[in-house]
Amino acid sequence: MDTRQQLLTDWVRQFPGLEQSKPEPVSGDASFRRYFRVWRRVGQDEHTPFIVMDAPPEHEDCVPFVAIARHWHRQGVAVPDLVQVDLKQGFVLLEDFGDQLMLGQLNDNSAGRLYRNALDELTLIARQTSPANYPLPPYDATLLEREMALFPDWLLERQLGMTLENSEKALLDTTFSILRESALAQPEVTVHRDFHSRNLLVRQGKARPGVIDFQDAVTGPVTYDVVSLLKDCYIQWPEDRICDWLEAFRQNGLDAGLHRADRETFRQWFELMGMQRHLKAAGIFARLSIRDGKHAYLKDIPRTVQYLIVASSRQPALRHFHEWLSDRVMPLIEASIGPAQEHSPQ
Repeated sequence: MDTRQQLLTDWVRQFPGLEQSKPEPVSGDASFRRYFRVWRRVGQDEHTPFIVMDAPPEHEDCVPFVAIARHWHRQGVAVPDLVQVDLKQGFVLLEDFGDQLMLGQLNDNSAGRLYRNALDELTLIARQTSPANYPLPPYDATLLEREMALFPDWLLERQLGMTLENSEKALLDTTFSILRESALAQPEVTVHRDFHSRNLLVRQGKARPGVIDFQDAVTGPVTYDVVSLLKDCYIQWPEDRICDWLEAFRQNGLDAGLHRADRETFRQWFELMGMQRHLKAAGIFARLSIRDGKHAYLKDIPRTVQYLIVASSRQPALRHFHEWLSDRVMPLIEASIGPAQEHSPQ
């Protein structure tokens, strides 16, 4: 047992019913956070599970997580209830939503129901205001640019070993400018910022998915989260299903007063927003491997870049970027990582 886990064990054992608990590792994620399960005794042979989050203060700030969780929970969003919080040590005891990630529950028969419920929850999140004690930061031009820069910095130069020529840098600058301006032109809503099938939990006896990993929420473009969900880096769906789900979300947003966009405008926002997100995601996957030793994320890079190739093929203004991505970048990815694998539902 490492030092942090021992500190966590001592901390959780101070609470009634958890005096003899032995935290069991559940998972980590793409950050420094770790999660453990503990069981509170509530009867002779009855125990209730809880999750303990370990967020080392030197690496992770728990304030956004706690502020957003408490606010959203009061507003009816399906986020875990917070039971105990220790900001100084970076420990949080919270409601246990189980282990059934939406990703593992998706198939042709379940997808319609699961995505419908997820889109309803997403509309509810988009309607939220900032917590009174934690104004959500804006998804502004600086943040958009910083995210897209992860693509050349970590994937192209460090992972693939490319040395970008000035013309290639200029091409990226032009592409980034188009994507940035489209994102900033969209109506602003509350954005979860990582709303996808690995951050949604299918809960026993409940239709609504449990929502996790929301601490990076911002105020930003109305299509950002729906891109994360429908153009998921971890699973790919046929185009007709994506279009149907996107239209359902657009209608939800119209009814909720989140935007006034027609179908074509909303789809264009969605396509360009998807490119911004996938540039960011591909760079992050490379960084997780190079910097953090989390090499399993590499296999998701070809699929993520394939999303970029398909989306850019539909944009006349991005024709040169599409050709460069297809002819120069993707062959290097396929040679060093592998071809794009369609992780499609069974």
